[in-house]
Amino acid sequence: MTVTGQEITDYVERVRAALADLPPQAREELTEDLPEHLVEVAAEADGSLVDRLGTPEAYAAELRAAAGAGDPAAGRRALERRIAAALGRARARVDRLDSRFGPVFGHATAGEFLRLLRPAWWVARAYLAAMLLTALSTDGPLGLLPRLDGNEFVGLLMFAGLLYGSVWLGRRTPELRSWRRWALHASSAVLALFAIGAVADVDDHARSGYDYGYESTSVDNPYNEVQDVYVYDSEGRLVENARLFDQNGTPIRLGWPACDDPALPDVNPVQRGYPYCPQQAPFRPRPPAVAPLPPGSGVGPGGSPSPTAPGNPVPTATAPGTPVPTGSVPVASPSVSGPAGVPLPTATS
Repeated sequence: MTVTGQEITDYVERVRAALADLPPQAREELTEDLPEHLVEVAAEADGSLVDRLGTPEAYAAELRAAAGAGDPAAGRRALERRIAAALGRARARVDRLDSRFGPVFGHATAGEFLRLLRPAWWVARAYLAAMLLTALSTDGPLGLLPRLDGNEFVGLLMFAGLLYGSVWLGRRTPELRSWRRWALHASSAVLALFAIGAVADVDDHARSGYDYGYESTSVDNPYNEVQDVYVYDSEGRLVENARLFDQNGTPIRLGWPACDDPALPDVNPVQRGYPYCPQQAPFRPRPPAVAPLPPGSGVGPGGSPSPTAPGNPVPTATAPGTPVPTGSVPVASPSVSGPAGVPLPTATS
């Protein structure tokens, strides 16, 4: 039998009438959620509200006792009854979902399919417990195998013991009652949360490309602070507009001009040769070396006249005691040979 909306309204009015002697505020607090509660009760199972909750006057007495206006024992009974009703409603909702999703897995209920997976959960529970102990006893990232203080062999022995205990506990879970059953469920929830956190941590490391056991280091480049480059030749002279290239012919660009000289050409520094600021050369240029004078320049070493200069008499070697003529020196004219070797006459002055 379906409970109608009018029946719910009548039930609420009779409950409020039974609580008419209470202060209005207390009465409103007790019956504030009563219509919604009656709708949920009516949707859970067949039967009238009186069959499910009793008469409105009896329900009002329970509300009064729960509020402390009656016998304390009756109040406790009413509270227990409300808790049991809430648990019953929750259980009914779970049963409906169980029946709804059962055909998806090929069974009448989803619970039948999950019961087939119990052995797999026993193994997974033992593995997660071993990995949790590994995380608590080992500093550093987790691997695929359990370890105890970094020892994989001891970790595998620990996993074997936990697996035996998990299977033994799983076979006896239906026999557990009271707090033991709740403790088992709480421990399973802790292991599930640990598994979610471990998977998220591994995914973060995989995305970042982090390599376990290695840390990145940085080395200072000595050329980071270079602002200009000065090239000198073997004589110590500054070479301006120099170009630098590596072994592959790629231009080498270092630094950036830090000078402000209007005399410098307005050229992009990338297209300008070194140095950027010639006036800031670190070494003063050397004076050019004195080159030797060519012969016949008229100046000898130390600034004295050269004996080979034009106009100076050319010393000739003479025998001792031979007088040196003061006149002109005759110059021999070249002879010209005629045909067939016959000498021709030459004119002399």
